[in-house]
Amino acid sequence: MQMNKCNADHASQGKKSRIPNEGVSNESESDFLKQRLMKRLSNLYEKIYNIENLNLADERARKRKAHQYGVQQHDKNRKKNIHALHVMLKAKTYFTSPYTTFIIHEPKERLIFRLPYFPDRIIHHAVMNVLEPIFTSMFTADTYSCIKGRGIHGAAYAVRDALKDVDGTQYCLKLDIRKFYPSIDHEILKALLRRKFKDADLLWLLDEIIDSAEGVPIGNYLSQYFANFYLTPFDHWLKEIKRVKYYFRYADDIVILHSDKDALHQLLNDIKNYLQSQLRLTVKNNYQVLPVTARGIDFVGYVFYHTHTRLRKSIKQNFARMIARNKNAASIASYNGWAAHADTNHLLKKLLNQTV
Repeated sequence: MQMNKCNADHASQGKKSRIPNEGVSNESESDFLKQRLMKRLSNLYEKIYNIENLNLADERARKRKAHQYGVQQHDKNRKKNIHALHVMLKAKTYFTSPYTTFIIHEPKERLIFRLPYFPDRIIHHAVMNVLEPIFTSMFTADTYSCIKGRGIHGAAYAVRDALKDVDGTQYCLKLDIRKFYPSIDHEILKALLRRKFKDADLLWLLDEIIDSAEGVPIGNYLSQYFANFYLTPFDHWLKEIKRVKYYFRYADDIVILHSDKDALHQLLNDIKNYLQSQLRLTVKNNYQVLPVTARGIDFVGYVFYHTHTRLRKSIKQNFARMIARNKNAASIASYNGWAAHADTNHLLKKLLNQTV
């Protein structure tokens, strides 16, 4: 069942100087989260290998990729390939293809994994055609990455809205998780999936995909959902057990706002303990508890203050370089999308030499 944001956001915080546990024992906490998260589902696997679903997966996987070699090769025998997918999934003879890897350096260095279009990327979309609404229904309203209708700008809007409560958002706890995707523990992830799904054939397929690489490989379509799912108990723990009012997560980048910095330091210790003991994850050492008015909140490409919002410096620099290099309509529209969610009139006038 999807968490009602109003219920979590308006839960009582008691005294301002602390973030309470509301006297919930560890056993009660486990039972509470189990009731929220884990109504077990079955009879899903046949929906995945259904021919209509595989055709839909093919259509979705190829969007904006029709020029790619893998798509063009697949299209030479498209109908035959879709039937082959149906047969191998029904017979459970599918195995993940070998990965190719490459490194990107923006916004930071990452190792990216890539699978062939056929059969793997089509299969991933076929799985998510069926599982995406189930996963999304379990997420709290406070996580934004790779979720339809949320994303970066949904997170930006939510932070700006929270900052209207000036007294309640004087301080910010900002943290992320050390090597999040590579650190996801396969056995914990599979155990969490078994608390939600009891379809043995579906679990076989998910296990095959999970065990195809260490951690969760960045670049797989399924990985972004596995990553969100992996942190879902943590999200619910923060909202429903710790009663955190202002919480925002984009992948593993986390922002929590509160009136009292001591309460945030206390919460930081609890978060470290929870992530390590429950999910075998480690908070990166660059965490901060900072005053919002003096420092601003650097999150999802923006720097948020109570009175205004700026674009992150690196994005402004990239915008300026793009303008200097090639002032084309498509690129300008892309950056205008970012700028529309910040206070950027002066910046746009300077860069575009136009009245806005």
